[in-house]
Amino acid sequence: MTNVCFAGITGWTAPPIVAAIAASDDLTLTAGVSRSAAGQDLSTVTGSTAAGSIYATVAEALRSAPVDVVVDFTSAAAVKTNVVTAIEAGIHVVVGSSGLTAADYAELDRTARDRAVGVIAAGNFSVMAAVLLRAASMAAEHLEHWEVLDYASDQKPDVPSGTSREIAEALGSVRRPKAAIPLPELHGPVEARGAEVGGTRIHSVRLPSFVVTTEVVFGAPGERLVMRHDPGSTAEPYVAGTLLAIRRVADKPGLRRGLGSLLFGDREAGR
Repeated sequence: MTNVCFAGITGWTAPPIVAAIAASDDLTLTAGVSRSAAGQDLSTVTGSTAAGSIYATVAEALRSAPVDVVVDFTSAAAVKTNVVTAIEAGIHVVVGSSGLTAADYAELDRTARDRAVGVIAAGNFSVMAAVLLRAASMAAEHLEHWEVLDYASDQKPDVPSGTSREIAEALGSVRRPKAAIPLPELHGPVEARGAEVGGTRIHSVRLPSFVVTTEVVFGAPGERLVMRHDPGSTAEPYVAGTLLAIRRVADKPGLRRGLGSLLFGDREAGR
């Protein structure tokens, strides 16, 4: 049985994943992390039969409950501290929060290898999003021009999204796209061209009604190819991928990026 601590237990992503953990034969929820619900029983907050408590911090949860894997769906402000705390305690981590940079991932990989701990981090745990990343990486082997559009709720503070950042870095490991007009030669504010991640321009749109929609647009003379992942208004798309990561995170020390590292192998995941 794998004991799971869920950081972000009162968040939007938690309910369907917690329900799936409760329904599984090999996973059990032993602790949750939420400052607003600290001190309450898991069963009261989640409506599940979990017999654990909710703590204010990951460190407190790890001192107080048996934990094999920490699942982090918190925020850009909290995620790095939570992951480092778990790794240093020798606990495997599944990271669904966005906000980490390439430098952060490299640092966490080194720390995890030193501690012989497994970490799986994905900007998006949807299987469809992983298929999009793989398809876009394949397309980048043959196409020279692309940009990424990153749509999310008007309440999402971090830009770009973890999903779009992951895609940009994966495409950058294949090749850098051919440049358009260089930024110094533009007439107007260069911010209009978005941010560059791994050589890819990303344009972040923040509007009501979006969850985390990601669109990769490839262009060539006379034609375009558009790949788009458009999730609905619930966190159901992230359940299967998160549970797969929980079950596989201990297989290999160090940090693995993207759900594709489990579904298709490291090459297709941009590693």
